[in-house]
Amino acid sequence: MLILFPSLFTCQINRLVENWKNNKDLKNASIGFCVLEAASASVVAEYNAHEFLIPASTLKVVTTSAALGLLGNTYRYETKIVHSGFFNKETGILAGDLIIVGSGDPSLQSEYFVKDSSSVTDTWAKVLKEKGIKEIKGKLIADASCFERTIPDNWIWSDIGNYFAAVPCGLSFMDNKFKIIYSSNATGSEAIMNSTVPNYLNHPIVVHSHVIAQGSEDNAVVYGDPFSYTKEVIGKIPPNKKNFEIEAALPDPALLCAEALYTSLIKYGIVCHPNSIEAHYKKTDTLTPLRALYTHSSPTLDNLVLHTNLKSNNHYCESLLLTLGNGNMAAGIEAVKKYWQSRGMDIGELFMTDGSGLSRSNTITPYFQANLLSKIYRDSSRFKWFNASLPVAGKSGGMANIGKGTLVEKNMRAKTGYISRARGYCGYVKNKSGKELTFSVLFNNYNCTAKEAKLEIEKFLIELGEL
Repeated sequence: MLILFPSLFTCQINRLVENWKNNKDLKNASIGFCVLEAASASVVAEYNAHEFLIPASTLKVVTTSAALGLLGNTYRYETKIVHSGFFNKETGILAGDLIIVGSGDPSLQSEYFVKDSSSVTDTWAKVLKEKGIKEIKGKLIADASCFERTIPDNWIWSDIGNYFAAVPCGLSFMDNKFKIIYSSNATGSEAIMNSTVPNYLNHPIVVHSHVIAQGSEDNAVVYGDPFSYTKEVIGKIPPNKKNFEIEAALPDPALLCAEALYTSLIKYGIVCHPNSIEAHYKKTDTLTPLRALYTHSSPTLDNLVLHTNLKSNNHYCESLLLTLGNGNMAAGIEAVKKYWQSRGMDIGELFMTDGSGLSRSNTITPYFQANLLSKIYRDSSRFKWFNASLPVAGKSGGMANIGKGTLVEKNMRAKTGYISRARGYCGYVKNKSGKELTFSVLFNNYNCTAKEAKLEIEKFLIELGEL
């Protein structure tokens, strides 16, 4: 059902909806939207507002806002360097294991926060040298047991090998992804795989490549068990390219972190043994006392949320979800739902199978999203940080090319979402009368291209500024 308030909405919105109904590529699609006054949550306009629709990455607003509410904007992850056994300060010998204890920090050695060639493991090694450590007799262990090692059941095979589906890890490292470097020649020829970066010391990644030089975009897909060192790449990359990068999900981020620390320790003259490097993903009950040597702190949560929403980073978002569930995905989903239920939201209009929206099994109603955004708007302790994380129309993120030269340019902040045959936007807009509105618009199961669906939604978004 379409509800419009003529005093607020232009006739053009009504015409857009009728056009969608008559469009051969949209008439059988599932479409819904909801527009509310941000301050009062009163309905301005709605269409199928209480129908379940696939949110894609717009689901991230639900997860990231709950994380801000439950953890606070100043929350930081802490990665600890500890040791077992005995450290003799006189000889510099550590007769025990050196352990990196992860807490789920997705930003450790992330390209999004490390802007130069500096290495976090070099920093750690330098600190250990300054503490007098000269030799480590035991193992070098990466402890990633704070998170369960799993992926959502409903992520699809053609996603899970690729960088955007990098599995969250209790000890994430380098964004949990690696690069496959290609060279391509004439159209139709097979692209040549040159190398993978970074590389493990003792576990080489094997890539079976079937990539053709054709087209103008990266249409290569990485397949494989996300925890396996064997990958298969199928698809196309542009012809006549050198050092063309395809990004894939790392099989074991924690082990790579431990190996990187080993390399840094050797660099700083600390003796340790390359065959004694391990990654642990299961909690162990031990009476062996562990002694702290160093604590690495992440950026604050408001900065992590900004990156999550601005870049639509699934790895970061799933890490936040697992954090809320003390390492368990189902518990994280329950924590998010309970948080919003405690704030008066009807969680019967929300169904989550992950935190990021990558799964097509997630569903939400446009009203739930718009109402949630209104709740955040009225929460002075959270709105500032959440609002700053949303892409700005005509300026940043997925909204950079939306609404340029119109009233919504720089006046709309919205989270975008896209997976196969599902596209959506939700956020805030200040209309020409100066009133702040919240909105959600979701398109599912259309027969047009993703670009054509985006153009149809953009018409709607532009009209919101004309209210």
